[in-house]
Amino acid sequence: MDITGKTFPLTGSNDLDPLLNRIGNSRIVMLGEASHGTHEYYTWRSAITKRLIGEKGFNLVAVEGDWPDCYRVNRYIRGYDEQEKEAAEVLKTFNRWPTWMWGNWEVASLISWLKDSNSKKSPDKRTGFYGLDVYSLWESMETLISYLENNDPPAARIAEKAMQCFERTGRDEKAYAINSLSDPCRQEVTNLLREIREKAPSYDHDPEAALNTAQNAYIISEAEKYYASMVSFNDQSWNIRDTHMMETLNRIMEFHGPDSKVIIWEHNTHIGDARYTDMKQTGTLNTGQLAREQYGEEDVVLVGMGSYEGKVTAGSNWGTPEQEMDLPKATEGSWEAELHNESPDDRLIIFSRNGNEKEQLFPHRAIGVVYHPQFEQRNYVPTVINRRYDAFIYLDRTKALHSLHTSQDRGQLPETYPFEF
Repeated sequence: MDITGKTFPLTGSNDLDPLLNRIGNSRIVMLGEASHGTHEYYTWRSAITKRLIGEKGFNLVAVEGDWPDCYRVNRYIRGYDEQEKEAAEVLKTFNRWPTWMWGNWEVASLISWLKDSNSKKSPDKRTGFYGLDVYSLWESMETLISYLENNDPPAARIAEKAMQCFERTGRDEKAYAINSLSDPCRQEVTNLLREIREKAPSYDHDPEAALNTAQNAYIISEAEKYYASMVSFNDQSWNIRDTHMMETLNRIMEFHGPDSKVIIWEHNTHIGDARYTDMKQTGTLNTGQLAREQYGEEDVVLVGMGSYEGKVTAGSNWGTPEQEMDLPKATEGSWEAELHNESPDDRLIIFSRNGNEKEQLFPHRAIGVVYHPQFEQRNYVPTVINRRYDAFIYLDRTKALHSLHTSQDRGQLPETYPFEF
């Protein structure tokens, strides 16, 4: 391959020095993954996260997860709630499918570390943990109503009216999407969002009450648009979702001030700049692209991850139980196969930014939460790798993620827990 960049061996956390040097004083670091079910993607992201918090002053972690569930984790690691519980107990409350995506032992290890790290800091210096996604319509509505009933009863009545509108479809997002063509709840949601925008600054008895209340209201608004768009003739659901995640990131950073620095965990398809894939041809954007456009390439570092073969945790269909599946050898000619053919060693690649780098297109593997190994050829995105990412972590052979829901007690912990290098 003729791609300008430097390659470094990758065996332990100390080998991440070149990546930290590349990150420098950047404010946003996005850590990708080629699947939501690979053990090593989570452990390497944890290793990077710990070093960025400890050595670079990063104080926020934002993930491709639901806001209410992640906010519960945020309060846990900050020392506010559920202090008698272990991290795994808190993560078991992630009950939206795919539950293994955040309800896993690898994340439990990181959450335990964050809680312990925060306990040694003053409250204003503690690391936060937030969800960026748009899916939690019902959870956000219930959380908002519960909070407003105790703190702003008039606003609670507006929220209840919006809830009643949505409940006409029995809390079924698909049914709402169809119903929204003739009888949407958009006006009720608009009224609620206007009320919360005006009053959120006064919700200050809790250090993050204003942020939490406003964000749940925004989720209700964006989720309504998201589900309604799924049955439109011009499906913009992907762009609505990624724009929402970027706007959520902006609100979190604004709330925490100009010195805030954030680490983002999302799939490669979200963090890798969409302009350097075939997504551009359909007008599809993502958070990596938006972050570069809004904050500048000098302040944003995008790190992709991928592997050649192994095992992966995924579902055979939407909503089915997770299972450990074979991850076949990457297709010949793909980015992953080319790296394997060069060497089976795990490694870190830092791409050049000298303005003269060659742009070469490769098929690049992307695995979703639903996976069919027998149709492997469908799982590749044409990509200009050295422009889509600033760095790439290649792992030749990887293992499946360890779900909390298939290891019910500490007596069944995987042998590698707590996943330290």
